[in-house]
Amino acid sequence: MASMEENFPRGGTQKKPSEGKAPRQPIEQDNLFDTPYEEGSQKRKRIQEDKGKQKKFKAEKKEAIKANAKDFELLTVEALSEGMLLLGCVKESNDFELMVSLPNGLTGFVQVTHICDAYSKMLNEQVATEELLEDLNSLSDLYPPGMLVRCSVTSMGKTMDGHQSIKLSINPKDVNKALNTTALRSGMLLSGLVSSVEDHGYLIDIGVSGAKAFLPLQKSQSYIKSANKGAELKIGQYLNCLIEEVKNNGRIVRLSISQSEVAAAIATEEQNWTLSNLLPGLVVKAQVQKVTPYGIALSFLSSFTGIVDFMHLDPKKAGNYSQSQTIKACILSVHPTSKAVRLTLRQVFLQPGSVLGQLASSRIGMVVGESVVKSFHAKTGAIFELDDGTLAFARLKHLSDTKKSFKPGTFKTGSKHRCRIIDYSLMDELALLSLKRRIIAAPFLRYQDICPGHVVEGKVLALKPLGMQVKVTDHIRGLVPHLHLADVLLKKPEKKYSVGREVKCRVLISNPEEKKLILTLKKTLVTSKFPVLTSYKAAKPGLITHGFIVCAREFGCIVKFYNDVKGLVPKSELSSEPIPSPEKVFYKGQVVKVIVLKCEPEQEKLLLSFKLMSRPVSEDRGEQIPKKNREMVDVKVLRKKDNGLKVSILSDNVSAHLPTMHLSDHVVNCKLLYHWLQEGDILHRVMCLSDKGGHITLCRKPALISAVQEEQVVRSFSEIQPGMQLAGYVRNIMSYGVFVEFPFGLAGLAPKAAMSDKFVTDTKDHFVVGQTVVANVTSMDEEKQRILLCLKLSEVGSEDPDTESFSLLSQCFEEMKEIRGIMSRRNHSKVAQNLCGLIPGQKLELVVQEVRGNGSAFFIGSRVAGLTVTATRYHVGGWEFLSCLVAGQKARVLVLHVDALKSAVHVSLREELLSLKAKRLMENSQHPAVVQHVAEEFAIASLVKTGQLTAIPVASHFNDTFRFDSEKLKVGQAVSVTLKTMLMGDHGVLLAVQGPAKKRALIRSRKESETVEEGVAAVRHSLCLGDVVKGTVKSVRPTYVTVAIDDKLTGSIHTSQILDDVPIGTFPTSRLKAGQKVTARVIGGRDMKTHRTVIFSHLLLSLPSVNSDLKGDGSTALSPEGDNPSERLRPYKAGQTVTCFVKKYNTIKTWLEVEITPEIRGRVLQLLLSLNPKVLKHPEKSFKNGQALSATVTGTDASETNLCLSLTGVHSLVEGTITLGTITKVTPHVGLTIALPFGKIGKASIFHLSDSFAEQPLENFSIGKLVRCCVLSNEDNKIEISLRQSRTNPKSKNKVEDPEITCVEDVREGQLVRGYVKSVKQLGQETKHAEAPRLQVSSGFTWDEGLNALEVPVSNRKEESSDSEEEDDAQSMRKKQTKKEQEQEKQRVEKELSKLEAALMDPNRQPQTADDFDRLVLSNPSSSILWLQYMAFHLQATEIEKARVVAERALKTISFREEQEKLNVWVALLNLENMYGTEETLMKVFERAVQYNEPLKVFQHLADIYASSEKYQQADDLYNTMLKRFRQEKSVWLKYATFLLKRGQVEATHRLLERALKGLPDKEHVDVISKFAQLEFHFGDPEHAKAIFESTLSSYPKRTDVWSIYIDMMIKHGSQKEVRDIFERVIHLSLAAKRMKFFFKRYLDYEKKYGTSETIQAVKVAALEYVESKSSLAES
Repeated sequence: MASMEENFPRGGTQKKPSEGKAPRQPIEQDNLFDTPYEEGSQKRKRIQEDKGKQKKFKAEKKEAIKANAKDFELLTVEALSEGMLLLGCVKESNDFELMVSLPNGLTGFVQVTHICDAYSKMLNEQVATEELLEDLNSLSDLYPPGMLVRCSVTSMGKTMDGHQSIKLSINPKDVNKALNTTALRSGMLLSGLVSSVEDHGYLIDIGVSGAKAFLPLQKSQSYIKSANKGAELKIGQYLNCLIEEVKNNGRIVRLSISQSEVAAAIATEEQNWTLSNLLPGLVVKAQVQKVTPYGIALSFLSSFTGIVDFMHLDPKKAGNYSQSQTIKACILSVHPTSKAVRLTLRQVFLQPGSVLGQLASSRIGMVVGESVVKSFHAKTGAIFELDDGTLAFARLKHLSDTKKSFKPGTFKTGSKHRCRIIDYSLMDELALLSLKRRIIAAPFLRYQDICPGHVVEGKVLALKPLGMQVKVTDHIRGLVPHLHLADVLLKKPEKKYSVGREVKCRVLISNPEEKKLILTLKKTLVTSKFPVLTSYKAAKPGLITHGFIVCAREFGCIVKFYNDVKGLVPKSELSSEPIPSPEKVFYKGQVVKVIVLKCEPEQEKLLLSFKLMSRPVSEDRGEQIPKKNREMVDVKVLRKKDNGLKVSILSDNVSAHLPTMHLSDHVVNCKLLYHWLQEGDILHRVMCLSDKGGHITLCRKPALISAVQEEQVVRSFSEIQPGMQLAGYVRNIMSYGVFVEFPFGLAGLAPKAAMSDKFVTDTKDHFVVGQTVVANVTSMDEEKQRILLCLKLSEVGSEDPDTESFSLLSQCFEEMKEIRGIMSRRNHSKVAQNLCGLIPGQKLELVVQEVRGNGSAFFIGSRVAGLTVTATRYHVGGWEFLSCLVAGQKARVLVLHVDALKSAVHVSLREELLSLKAKRLMENSQHPAVVQHVAEEFAIASLVKTGQLTAIPVASHFNDTFRFDSEKLKVGQAVSVTLKTMLMGDHGVLLAVQGPAKKRALIRSRKESETVEEGVAAVRHSLCLGDVVKGTVKSVRPTYVTVAIDDKLTGSIHTSQILDDVPIGTFPTSRLKAGQKVTARVIGGRDMKTHRTVIFSHLLLSLPSVNSDLKGDGSTALSPEGDNPSERLRPYKAGQTVTCFVKKYNTIKTWLEVEITPEIRGRVLQLLLSLNPKVLKHPEKSFKNGQALSATVTGTDASETNLCLSLTGVHSLVEGTITLGTITKVTPHVGLTIALPFGKIGKASIFHLSDSFAEQPLENFSIGKLVRCCVLSNEDNKIEISLRQSRTNPKSKNKVEDPEITCVEDVREGQLVRGYVKSVKQLGQETKHAEAPRLQVSSGFTWDEGLNALEVPVSNRKEESSDSEEEDDAQSMRKKQTKKEQEQEKQRVEKELSKLEAALMDPNRQPQTADDFDRLVLSNPSSSILWLQYMAFHLQATEIEKARVVAERALKTISFREEQEKLNVWVALLNLENMYGTEETLMKVFERAVQYNEPLKVFQHLADIYASSEKYQQADDLYNTMLKRFRQEKSVWLKYATFLLKRGQVEATHRLLERALKGLPDKEHVDVISKFAQLEFHFGDPEHAKAIFESTLSSYPKRTDVWSIYIDMMIKHGSQKEVRDIFERVIHLSLAAKRMKFFFKRYLDYEKKYGTSETIQAVKVAALEYVESKSSLAES
């Protein structure tokens, strides 16, 4: 709107008030369309300047009348602002919002909550009751398309693709907020909405505070009959209301909505309108002030001005307007700050209450072949007449494809153009066109135009958890699911895709009705040339196409295609070779090529196969490719290409490609060979590396050839094992690591951290593409077929580095000899011949050509014609010899090195080299030498005593490619070399390797004439043990800190050497930051394979532990330590407590690797990590790299190089030890076999599994489960253990129902004991005692058949016996008895009866029959526990129907006041039906329970029952029903969230939170969000929980309750650094003093528990500063 304000500034002339009216106050902003000159004139008037200047002003005013196109620019989104009033037209309406057409082709949206207060109140009521209100009508019923409405802009947001989104309100309190009761006048036309239906009329909401507007019934009848089709007015209905009468100073207003009266309403001056309360939709009488081609300027209501753009001129009168003409106009918009007014002259707007017409939907998207230009506007666009005679408008940007191609001359009136209708503007009554060829040719503009299988292009809008949103067109959005972001599953898609990036997708599913588009970015699918399978009917047998796997199981794979078509690949059709476990070979999302075997379209069944019947290869062709077996071939060079050679395989005459970097293992030789090889040259011993689609790639690297021939390769992923060392080559270099490829096509990634033992700043500094490397396999991901590698020399280096480096050197020189042979064949090249004739050590007579200022000299001669011959200042002899050299002088030189690539020769004039003293030398003898020249792969050194030249390798391994400047060999440096050859041979030099002192500094004294650069001293050897040095922290790692002492010397501070007392759980290295200055003491040196380093101990105060580590006197220089590792471990004894630091968790070996000191490392086996089995499920989450831990030494490992540690305090399995174990065997009726730490095995008997009795005690134990156990005894390597909680957790307060019975003394008289039958003998039963079970009556009700264990007297069992044979036997026995025996029998029966009677009288007696239970429930009829025991009694006898009858009796008997008791029975009945009934019987009971109890409780109980019985689908459906019925209940949302999280459905929980926030009142939102976040912490993703808390607190920073909960959660689940960061944020909030005191106290308590004295003091200082700031503020 900035341009609008500049072009239409406030100001203008003020008319005199007419007589009889109150004089109007001058309002500068009333006139909007005068020019800056007019504004200047008013300023002149105010300061009363002379009249001569006023004449000048009039001339300026005339000049300013000239048409300015900017004054009439169309309305744009940027020109809108919050509070702006607009006249709009309803375009579409749905349940939740209105789409409103605004002037000049704009569109806005009205949310359902911005209709009016009465409508919002009814919405809230409906949501709260969850019952549809009859009086509440949908927006589509109240707001038909075409209705004109007055709107207010509430906000200007942005959509996800960056477009502006206009949010509107039609609420009268927003539209009419500038009006007050004193401003209301009769005749005013206002917008109002029905707020209440009364007996005699309607209360209308007009948005004026303090005014009550009433619409009499009689004044609404005509409108109801004509416009409302006879229906009564409804709450929320929009009306154009005419004020008929105003009473009591505007407090009572009577309205009319008669269509004839409203249509004739005109705003007049008597109504006292001002710019501050002017409303859109008002019809005014206006005078034309200015007529331009772009529109006209009007004045109205005496002092107001406005504009009419060309779109809103009356089409019938366009071109007929004249200045001062009086016309009717309708206000379209009023800007809140600039007060700019826009009007329209279209006839349909001049009668308020009219309905606008729409364009047929079939026309949108239509291409019009010939549309005629009616008028062209250079600044805005063009008006066209379409083929049907209607007018249309095309904006300027839609008239051409680009700005450069736009030619205004082609849009002359009458010219014809091809265009496409893209939209329709109701407010402008114009179709909107585009002439862009891209849009005209676009295959689709709407969802209906897109079909599955179409390839579409779009831009990335946003990355979300579900996938990626793609903008296909301005109006079409698509979703790429996470599975379809690439051919493989991406863990971090944000690295591959950035917002705004253009992508090419393929449509998987198109659903125009719901405006949904599912896309795929899988490259194989997008670029596939196979037919697209979109229906089962198209799946003909034999059809080959691409699909993607959605499921891989033991039965085979399910493959999905387009339009949700899917089929099955049976296990037998997966491969020609049997695949026992398809889920391990195939993965979800994998793109596969399949062939259709069979299809049944009606049943939607599709049978597929992976075994494609491809065309057989001809025998001749097959014989032409010996590469299949990686055979060696000879090739002939055909021609050179940019990245290699095109060659022909001699034996088969097949063309192939030999990349430059595959010519040799040595990078410099690759370049040399490529440079000197020519067409026709023959190369021997070349191997086929790959053959993809007939494109053969060859390799000549000896390392790879040797690996293949010696079978040191892997042919498939299944052959790879961790620890393998494989030869390969660098395929690609990324910022995060390098990809290494091996023969047979397998490739892996070496991350940045695993590339080198040195710090890697830039990966490109260490390796080049194509370079030969040796990689060590560290881990594999079988599902994704990924390999992680390590290239560190410490991991892959040879045990004999001298042999390795000599092998590389000799191979390099052999290849250089081959290159000289190639060069010697170049007879036509004089340069090549001269290069071949030179070898190192050769002496030449040359002529000085030039001596340069830097001290170097250039030479010429016949033998070096065409070559560049140089000697550096060092080899000239220094500055003192330079004065002796002049151009033209003859000089005798010694060749040091011949560079065949640059045609350069390096020579020396030094006397000690020219006066060679050849001497017979011994192999493997050591000699001091001086470096004379450093090449890329080797260096030339001269022996000090004889002057003979030797070549020494620069690198000791393929992977040894990077050197810091301080580590590089330099000319003049003294080295010790070990000779490996005694004869010069063709190389001209002896071959040697660096000796033991190869890393030592320069020992040769430097002459005064030599520069410092030529003789660099090794400053590192000036340091001695105990020296104190100062340095700068270079980098901070979890277990060490790298410190730069100077430019060439670095050291390392181990995390154990930072603090004297390390608080457990802290991260010592976090105390140091990069760039920080530190003072350190040298405590030792370590001789690494790759470089020399120094270990430091950071001095924080005085460290006695550091001083005690110092060895030798202070004058001793650092030297490599040669301690035996086992000697270093000797001081550590079993049971000793040490502080260690986490290095990493080894997921393969399942142990925690830690470091105690820089030299001592340890391992913590899985079972000794914690006593909490939950920790062992994800140990990597509990132990962070660099974290300090307290550990107990248990011994050393088998190699005696690592300590074995325990974090549980257990170092031996003695009696009473509590530890974790893993179940290895479950023996029925006996117990468990459990694997314990230290390789021990323990036995747990069936009695020692729990403190409570269970019918099936082994049911909850499975092989592999982690359990907490207590050692009972350890004798003769037989370990007895117990899993009883009373032993494994002795501090637990849980009541032990059945204590252990270890001896007879543990049994008391009258004690009830329960156990398991051990054996049955004639004398009785021997039992293992256990606890008598209890009946559990809870929400998750479980039937406990404990009553079955109660013993019934023998007499009762005899009486109740139904065995007829036993009865007959008893009777026959009685007949045979004598009288005495019969008498004794009678007495015995009487005794038993008396015992039974006594037992019945015992109040503590347990019921044993149905009669017993009947007596009990009669005595206590309202006790639910008795009724439930009665039901359980029947259930143990499987008498289900009797149990139901008991439940019904209970419901009738229990008093209606005992609601909880009744509810217990209902829950029991629900459990009964769930376990023994059908779904139908369960639902019947449930429906009854809802009627007789509080419905919410019954719903919750049933949901718990479903969940506990693992009926997850029924539970999910029930929860969804509860959400509809109890939407306002927080507990329902939270229980459902808990249910989802426990099942691992994290994404569903996130969607549920969004629904909860929509359904619950605003006041509940913060509490609900907090509860959801807590649940996420416990069951879901802690990172997402933190994000929820952070988002909530950014919106509600003063919610101390949320802060407190957040802190609690982070203390439990976060790191100490995160907790401290939160505390620091809280104590800097602006809160009440009482609340701040609370948080300071919490912070202090936390630091006292987990922090140090320094952190405690820091909190106290912060609190003191806060108090002082408050007191100073109070004083001021």
